[in-house]
Parts: sequence; structure tokens; C-alpha cells
Amino acid sequence: MEDEDTLRGKYLIFTMGNELYGMEIRYITEIISIQPITEVPEMPEYVKGITNLRGKIIPVMDARLRFKKAVREYDGRTCIIVIDTIGTSIGLIVDSVAEVLTMNDEDITTLPEMGKGGHKYIKGIGKTGGNINLLLDCQKLLTGDELDMLGAMA
Repeated sequence: MEDEDTLRGKYLIFTMGNELYGMEIRYITEIISIQPITEVPEMPEYVKGITNLRGKIIPVMDARLRFKKAVREYDGRTCIIVIDTIGTSIGLIVDSVAEVLTMNDEDITTLPEMGKGGHKYIKGIGKTGGNINLLLDCQKLLTGDELDMLGAMA
């Protein structure tokens, strides 16, 4: 419970293209450079495969493809954010990691209604220093079926 308090309001900010995204630091296990990924047949396009992280096999998905963004070559800044969501470790490939920010409740607003779907992964909008950060809901990045599928891979 004490750890929960020290992590409250802390977000890891990362980039995909020109957009800034954030996720609560309490879900993040570690950040690693891009690793060799073994493809697994018959997976959705956004699931790149699995990687061996110090003896633990974890599924890896490309955040760009998950959010229906254009494919981009991986480079020296590309990294994998390893998150633990609902008891499953997943690697999330992002363009780059920017910083860790502390945001208070008053810095976060809800996403305006913009029609059906399109923002089921977005928990809110963080406003910091003139920037807008789309804050992801780590609990909703994957559906129950997707979690079961990825959990079976590990």
C-alpha cells in the first residue's frame, strides 16, 4: 500500500510519431531496448511475437499497430516497455521514452466525446507544460480474449 502512494500520479511519457502518451508507472516493470522477437503464427498483426527476458518468455506487441498508426522502422530510440496488467507481463514497443512526470488530478481531464469507439484505451488527457499527453488505461489495452491468448504464449 505504501508503494502505491509513492507511485500515485506518476506517469511514464513516451512517443509514437508526434504524439505523447503516458501510462501509470505502477504498471511498468521495466524499459528495455528492442530485443530479438520470435514470430508466432496466427497472431493479430499488432502482436509481433515473443521475446526471452532473462529466462521469462513475454509476448510483445507493437503499440503503433495496436493503435492503427503507420508502420515505422525500429531505430536506436525504439524500446519495449514491459508492463504487468491483470497478472500478465506484456512488452509494448514504442518509438521512444521521454520522461516520468507527476500529474495531479487537476492536470488530468477526460477525453471529449468524439463518436463511437476510437478511444477505449485512453483513460484521460494529461496537460503538462503546454503539452497534451494521452494517458493509456493499461487495464484496457487488451480484451479478456487477447489476454488469454497472450497469456498462453508465455
